[in-house]
Amino acid sequence: MFIRDRGEGEGGARDRSAGVTRRLAARTPYALATTDLRARLVPLGPDNPWPATDPDGARAVAETGAHSLIVVPLTLRGAVLGLVSLYRCGAAEPFDEDDVSLAVSAATRAALGIDNARRYEREHIIASTIQRRLLPQAERQQAAVDTAHVLLPGRDSGCWFDTIALSGARTALVVGGVAGEGLQSAIAMGQLRTVIQALAGLDLEPEEVLARLKDTADRLADERAALPPADALQSEPMSAGCVYGVYDPFTRTCTVARAGHPAPLIVGPDGRAVALDVPEGPGLFSTDSALFAPATVTLEVGSLLAFCTAELLSGDRAAERITETLARPGRSLQQLGDDIVYALPDDTRSAGAALLLARTGTVSDHLVATWDLAQDPTTPATARVLVRDRLQGWGLDEDTVEATELIVSELVTNAVRYGTPPLRLRLLLDSTLTCEVHDGSPASPHLRHARTVDEGGRGLFIVSRLASHWGARHGPDGKVLWTEQDLPEDERNGAKGERNGAVGER
Repeated sequence: MFIRDRGEGEGGARDRSAGVTRRLAARTPYALATTDLRARLVPLGPDNPWPATDPDGARAVAETGAHSLIVVPLTLRGAVLGLVSLYRCGAAEPFDEDDVSLAVSAATRAALGIDNARRYEREHIIASTIQRRLLPQAERQQAAVDTAHVLLPGRDSGCWFDTIALSGARTALVVGGVAGEGLQSAIAMGQLRTVIQALAGLDLEPEEVLARLKDTADRLADERAALPPADALQSEPMSAGCVYGVYDPFTRTCTVARAGHPAPLIVGPDGRAVALDVPEGPGLFSTDSALFAPATVTLEVGSLLAFCTAELLSGDRAAERITETLARPGRSLQQLGDDIVYALPDDTRSAGAALLLARTGTVSDHLVATWDLAQDPTTPATARVLVRDRLQGWGLDEDTVEATELIVSELVTNAVRYGTPPLRLRLLLDSTLTCEVHDGSPASPHLRHARTVDEGGRGLFIVSRLASHWGARHGPDGKVLWTEQDLPEDERNGAKGERNGAVGER
């Protein structure tokens, strides 16, 4: 049997026989079948005129001793997918019309199978493309964390990872996965990743982020359940998991919460595994309403964290194999990630997976300034002097210094009037300039749009105009009001040089 695929050129088809490709001549039964899409029963003998126009085909027929031929086009919805040629050789009875009917029926089923496979492959390519476009396109520079990732394409198109810069030089590390294949999994993955990025910007604790993410997942599940019964998606279950961790370089702690997802693996700078017992919370689309519970671990500088999808941790000694790989000295993060993949079973690679690696560090002392301040009406003036002196020492321009003075004056004034001790001011120079004012009160101020005749209420409005970002985060000992200011290119490069020097030292 020969299967001939439609191609370009005269005759519009190519013949594939035992790995050999040849052009199909125009004036032959094969070409006619692809032209009018009708099957043909052709006796083969010396009196046939068409073999003269197809010497290669005639030679193949002569070598096999074929005496009867059925040519059936593989068609679907009027399109030619290929061509099937059936030959009878030797003493076998010639084909008859019943054989033609059987061949046409078999070709119809084959065409449907080929088209389904082609459609599945096309959908898989589209889903994989969407998945890649929805994920970070490059490694993001963080203040005190080096990261690398490996994304394995495969059947599972719902894996995702992320690194999110948070206030106070903290970094959120995220890995998740939506079970299933195809476009719907990729779309759900994009929705969840977008939501978790928005939630991370609110400075919530990891368990609060996952709780609100699950609320969103529940709404998505309700929307799918409300689809018409005839919709194929209506009956498809949804399942997803996520692990969310926040690393704080000043306390050297990593706080992690997880929703139906494996906990991260941690290896200390000495190569020994670090225990992190994170209670498992309910999956994002599950009906379980249990609360999420976080776990916090203190890490040495240079520790390695591996956030993995479940596929990477399946099989015997999977966790031990990964931690042993992370303990190898003299390897970059990307090399370690590749080494982990090299050791995976073949079935894991075909399923698809995501791996996010992070090496912890600290913020250089040269890039941080911290002051404990008194709860006194004169403190704002003192803070302005301290800030000007430090920013000039960092070589920042006068416009940045004056804007920061005003920001700090407003934040400290607010803390003195409405907050409680202890009062602390911190400046952090990185790709941006961060100002943080901590006080012991849990109450957060709100941005107001003061009227013309109002004598106050403009502090946070002024801050919001001078800073590119601002917000508040809460902790067990009070709250922190923070701002971020964009820096000119030359000042960002100077801070980057300082940061790289500190990273090189560790």
